[in-house]
Amino acid sequence: MIFHAFLIKYAEIAIKGKNRYLFEDALVKQMKLALEPVEGEFTVTKEQGQGRVYVFCPEKYDFDEAVEALQRVFGIVGISPVVIYEDQGFDQMAKDVVSYMEARYPGYAGSFKVYTRRAKKSYPITSMEVSAGIGEKILDAFPEASVDVHHPEMTLSVEIRDKIYVYSETLPGPGGMPIGTNGKAMLLLSGGIDSPVAGYMIAKRGVKIEAVYFHAPPYTSERAKQKVVDLAKLVARYSGPIRLHVVNFTDIQLYIYDQCPHEELTIIMRRYMMRIAEHFARKDKCLGLITGESIGQVASQTLQSLAATDEACELPVYRPVIGFDKEEIVQISRKINTFETSIQPFEDCCTIFVAKHPVTKPNLKVIRRSEEKLNEKIDQLMEEALATTEIIEIQ
Repeated sequence: MIFHAFLIKYAEIAIKGKNRYLFEDALVKQMKLALEPVEGEFTVTKEQGQGRVYVFCPEKYDFDEAVEALQRVFGIVGISPVVIYEDQGFDQMAKDVVSYMEARYPGYAGSFKVYTRRAKKSYPITSMEVSAGIGEKILDAFPEASVDVHHPEMTLSVEIRDKIYVYSETLPGPGGMPIGTNGKAMLLLSGGIDSPVAGYMIAKRGVKIEAVYFHAPPYTSERAKQKVVDLAKLVARYSGPIRLHVVNFTDIQLYIYDQCPHEELTIIMRRYMMRIAEHFARKDKCLGLITGESIGQVASQTLQSLAATDEACELPVYRPVIGFDKEEIVQISRKINTFETSIQPFEDCCTIFVAKHPVTKPNLKVIRRSEEKLNEKIDQLMEEALATTEIIEIQ
C-alpha cells in the first residue's frame, strides 16, 4: 500500500503553552535533518493552531527507511502512515475508506470504530454523522467485523481537510524533547557501554551534546580511538552532529602514575579529565558535563568517589544512568545499537592505568595533598594536552 504522508504525534510539547511553537519548530527542523539521507524530497509542515505536524512524501520513496529515520527524532511519540484521497463528497469518501480497508485489512473480522476529525469546518456533515455513515459501509463490506466504540481492536481515523486523510496505525517514536530545546552539554565518552547510553538519554531530553575522549597512545591503539568515533556516530544518529574532542592524555596519566599513591590513581586521573572536559565545555558554551557513571558499579563510582570527582569542576555534572544496574544499561545500548561496538576488545585509558586496590572512600583533603605534589609540571602537561587536542566532526 502506498502512503502519501505521515502524521507526526507528540506529547510533552503539547503542554508548553505559549512557547509550544518553539518546540514544534525545533521538531520540524530535526525531522528535516533526519530525512535528508532518505532518497526523495519530503515536505515537513506544521499546521498553525492545529497541533498537527505532517510529512508529505514523494511519489517514490523507501517507506521503511523513512520510518526508521523518523523513529530516531526525539520529540516524536507516534508516526501514523496516511493515505490521502480527493474530497469528492461523502459517498466517494465512504468508497475510498472501504477501499483503504480492503487493501490494508483484507477480510477484516475484528472490532473497529471510526473516528472523524473535521478540520474543514465548512464540511456539510458533522463528524459523528461521517463516522456513523462510514462505519455502516464498512460493516456492509466486512460482515464478520463489528463496531466497538470503547475498546476497538482497530481505530480508523478520517480527517476532513482540503483533502481526506485516512490512517489506522501509529508506529512508536522515541519520545523525549527535540534536540536543542534544552541547551548543550559535554559528554565524557569512553569506549565502554555506559557513556554512549548516557549521551543518548540526555539527548532524549532535548540537550545537544558534544563529546570528549581521552586517548593514551601507545597504551591505547588507534583502533581504540576508532571504536569511540564509531560509538559517537551511533549516538549522533539520535542526537544529531557531535563535535568530538580527542585529548592525548598519556603524559598526564604517566606523571600522575609516577607522583601519586596508586590507590588514588583512578580518582586523581578522573579529576583531571573533568577539568579538561570543563575547559572545552566552557569554550563551546555547554551548560554542564555528562558521564555514564552508575552508583557502586566500580570503585570510582561510590558516592564518596563521585563527590571527590565533582569537586574538581564548577559546572554541574549530569549522570543519566546513575540509578541503573548494568543489565538496564545494556538493554538500552542494545536498543540504540551501541552494545556490539562497546564490547569490542580495545581498551581505553581508564582501564590501562587502573590501580589494583583503588580507594573507594577517598578523603578529599588527602586527594588535594596528593595533587599538590604534581606542582607546575601538571599545568604544563595540561596546556600541551589542550593545545594538541584533535577535533572530529561527527555527522
